[in-house]
Amino acid sequence: MRIFLLAVLAASLGLVSQTSAQAQVSLSGKTLALSTAILAAQTAVDTCKANGYDVTATIVDVSGTPQVVLRGDHAVIHTKDSSFRKAYTVVTMGPIFHVDTTSGFIGVLAKYPPLVAQSLASTPNVTALPGGVAFKVGDETVAGLGVGGSPGGDKDEVCAVAGVARVAELVKK
Repeated sequence: MRIFLLAVLAASLGLVSQTSAQAQVSLSGKTLALSTAILAAQTAVDTCKANGYDVTATIVDVSGTPQVVLRGDHAVIHTKDSSFRKAYTVVTMGPIFHVDTTSGFIGVLAKYPPLVAQSLASTPNVTALPGGVAFKVGDETVAGLGVGGSPGGDKDEVCAVAGVARVAELVKK
């Protein structure tokens, strides 16, 4: 039985790896200006604060390197890690699976056998929690915004969406 499960896992991961490798890398070289990243992160933190949630917002570039980390007043320490992992997930897994949010990634995981989904979700720095949103230029992901700290990832994702939406016109330039 164990050999069968390992074979299913290997075959499933083989299917995943057949997606375009180019989707993982910024082809245009487009990045977020620091001022744009700060504005997006601040908007996400402020949106959550207006709803009573103390959060951290993290923006990562396409390599998964943090560009901005803003911890809201009274946000607890673990929000730094959860916001990073959400941003990292949407930047690294989003282009492969053609999703723009970590909630979309969760939907993808639901389509795989449990062992495969668990393996994908346990990739280092990847998380299966809502709250990460991609910055897009056309179909290309150029950065990710993760929010952590509200009582539920769905609330984090609303704040991340607000941050990305706030700078949408600036990202296109």
